[in-house]
Amino acid sequence: MISDPKVTVIDTRNDYEVEMGTFRGAIDPKTGTFGEWVSTCGKNLDPEKHPKIAMFCTGGIRCEKASAYLLGRGFKDVFHLRGGILNYLQNTPEAESLWEGDCFVFDHRVSVKHGLEQGEYEVCFGCRWPLKHADKQSPKYELGVSCPHCADGLTPERRSRLLERHRQVSLARNRGAQHIGQQPGRKGKKALFNPPGMTEAGPEVFKWTLVPVCR
Repeated sequence: MISDPKVTVIDTRNDYEVEMGTFRGAIDPKTGTFGEWVSTCGKNLDPEKHPKIAMFCTGGIRCEKASAYLLGRGFKDVFHLRGGILNYLQNTPEAESLWEGDCFVFDHRVSVKHGLEQGEYEVCFGCRWPLKHADKQSPKYELGVSCPHCADGLTPERRSRLLERHRQVSLARNRGAQHIGQQPGRKGKKALFNPPGMTEAGPEVFKWTLVPVCR
């Protein structure tokens, strides 16, 4: 279905998630948070120009909210990916897949691949931005302190605090313990590891589901 040129395919996730991976040909709404979706993407869609809409997200929650908005605006054929990306990656062989890249997840794995195998991404302890291998090769990357996404805005005071925290975390790890501040934090954004309503996919086989019009 998503290969049909008459279908407008939209990724309803945030910018840092889309950067890691998405479906081939999908529209990137370029949002920092889902709260921006209506103003940046939703309002630019037109039932006449975009008669069929297919949307997807990590587990399906954001798609349901976006679908309700579009149905309220008069769209008739609105679809979303049942079970979300996680269900698709779990049930679709890589050789048959239209997915490209990794999928960001809200737990210690940071990202997953097909079969829900853990991906290659890590998280910056300074800003919580997901980091690929190339990011860690940057001169702006400093383990436990900064990355290319936050290094330029790092004050000497904050850098000193992050260095001390990293030292404490390393000491705790060497003792076989977990430091209380070991989980990274993303300044200015909601915690990536604890979003409301986000769960992993269930056992349903991947398919695009027509959203019923609810008035």
